[in-house]
Amino acid sequence: MIKTVHSIKSIEKCYPTGEEPLLVLCSDMNEYICKYPRTNGAAYKMASELVGVLLAQTWKLKTPVPAFVKISPSHWTRAGKGGVLALGSKRMTSVIDINPITEGGIPSLPKIAKELLRIALFDFWVANEDRNANNANLMFDVSQNTLVSIDYGCIFNTAMYDYPMSQLTSTDTILASGVFEQLKTGMKKQSLPIISRYYTQCINRSQQAVTNILNVIPTQWNIPQSIITGKLNQLFDTKWMNDTWDNFKVCFMENLAK
Repeated sequence: MIKTVHSIKSIEKCYPTGEEPLLVLCSDMNEYICKYPRTNGAAYKMASELVGVLLAQTWKLKTPVPAFVKISPSHWTRAGKGGVLALGSKRMTSVIDINPITEGGIPSLPKIAKELLRIALFDFWVANEDRNANNANLMFDVSQNTLVSIDYGCIFNTAMYDYPMSQLTSTDTILASGVFEQLKTGMKKQSLPIISRYYTQCINRSQQAVTNILNVIPTQWNIPQSIITGKLNQLFDTKWMNDTWDNFKVCFMENLAK
């Protein structure tokens, strides 16, 4: 399901964000933006990132291709770090980051509005707290006129594995963002019954993928499989799924009416 590649040169770029991801040139001659275990303990945010991207694929959301990246100790330029197994996202070309400066250039088309709603609904379902008005965590592929969803480390209410999931609020989602405002014209042409059918289809596909998802989580990350299984079971709990849809509908209509 996910291939493994190796670093082939010293790492020269670290992105100045909270997770400090690295840009790594790999053995398949592609560059990957890599996140890695920050401590020697269990890598819960890494597990969230991996589960999130695999679930997003079952929802047929456009997202960078993932890979496991083995970073050689000789290529790691930071003191005290040995070889690590990172999770990489293949670096995409012809994309721009969506932010308050660039969001005004996104075409307000029904197709793109539908993509944003699907991403928003996915975030409600997996309780992704990191895609909101202040942080879109989206890119726009200018060559294909398509939204690209990125960053899943904050699903399960920011990787909170000790407690049951809680629903997102209206103001803490992409529905309260400037990009939603930009796409409002296209939003008005979206049909909730059609989105509801899409939701059901995605849930079914995701449920069929659970075994494969559990099997690809690296043992090096020290995550007990039972913990991930527990979170996935919560996602497919009937009450959670119904509450998610009801919450999404209310939040969508509230923000559409503003």
